[in-house]
Amino acid sequence: MTYILSVNEIIINKNARKQLKKLPIHIVRKLQTWAEQVEMLGIEEAKKIKGYHDEPLHGDRTGQRSVRLSKAYTFYTAHDNAIMIEIIEVNKHDY
Repeated sequence: MTYILSVNEIIINKNARKQLKKLPIHIVRKLQTWAEQVEMLGIEEAKKIKGYHDEPLHGDRTGQRSVRLSKAYTFYTAHDNAIMIEIIEVNKHDY
């Protein structure tokens, strides 16, 4: 029997790291929890967690997805068949 392990790597780009420094700690912790769940479960399973409201974006953000973290949002893209997740933005913007 062969098992395929889904390896997920979370990368936070420079812009998102800068934004995280300005956000309240409870939002940073929510992002850490989401990232841990993605790494453990895989992005496809993490998308099923209703509390995050993971959804595809449209318009200028086509190809990106958003995840709700309390009153903030994380925007990310999945690369290499969702093996690598790049967090491109984290903000408290209302969408």
